[in-house]
Amino acid sequence: MKNNILHYMLMHTGFLLYSFYTVLGKTAAGYPFLSKTYCILYVLVLFVLFLYAVLWQQVLKHIVLSVATANKAVTVIWGMLWSFIFFQETITIKKMLGAGIIITGIILLARSERTRSE
Repeated sequence: MKNNILHYMLMHTGFLLYSFYTVLGKTAAGYPFLSKTYCILYVLVLFVLFLYAVLWQQVLKHIVLSVATANKAVTVIWGMLWSFIFFQETITIKKMLGAGIIITGIILLARSERTRSE
């Protein structure tokens, strides 16, 4: 059980990392095309995506693909948080309701998978 929690934590760390590439991309879009800052930010985007891909492959060794893919929806929540923190975008009631539905779905799937494996 403890090992399984570690794999879920690793998976969600990967999702956190994955969701951050959008911040880098949106920030880069504010600079002139092919300027030094633009290029640096897009190299960072590629680096973040590379790290995520490596983490994702490691996670899939230990977590069922259907569960891992369903959990990936949590990146919507991270994206909403990043947009609020970095770009001062508002978080509406509809967005919070949608995030709640996503979290509920992830919890239900994780519970059904745990019940199946026992």
